[in-house]
Amino acid sequence: MNNKNFKYPDTAAYKFMVDYFESKAIHIEDIADITYSMQLKYEPELTRPEAVDAVIDVLHKREVMNNAMVGIALDQLATTRQLPEPLQSIVENDSGVFGVDELLAEGGISGIYGKIASTNFGYLDREKQGILKELDTVKDEGVNTFLDDIIAAVAAAAGAKIAHKYA
Repeated sequence: MNNKNFKYPDTAAYKFMVDYFESKAIHIEDIADITYSMQLKYEPELTRPEAVDAVIDVLHKREVMNNAMVGIALDQLATTRQLPEPLQSIVENDSGVFGVDELLAEGGISGIYGKIASTNFGYLDREKQGILKELDTVKDEGVNTFLDDIIAAVAAAAGAKIAHKYA
């Protein structure tokens, strides 16, 4: 049964997400840099502040916050080895056949911004750049199985917002 008095904690959800990114040395500007470099060839008038604004807009969407918080929580649980086996080993090792991390990020974050965002996500998932490359290679800073895909999906969605703005 739903609690009729419940009010969605938008501010707390946003803060949870951004604080976690910051704890991993990921800043909104890092995500915006990915978006900017990806979209600049299509939108030569694009500015970095526009890319930052697009990322912030994406991060404030409830569906994005919900999916990001679930992925972050799973990475946190895997980092402290609190997931049940065999899920712990699968997430901890970022198994290539797992795919749930990409599904959560693409379907629940970039996918809500349309086909451009989905295509952008596929590109970023394949061609790691910027902070994504670091997240994919650093293994001693905890589990980042979901985090790298969340960041890619946010950058991809922000790119789609920009593409629609200039269309």
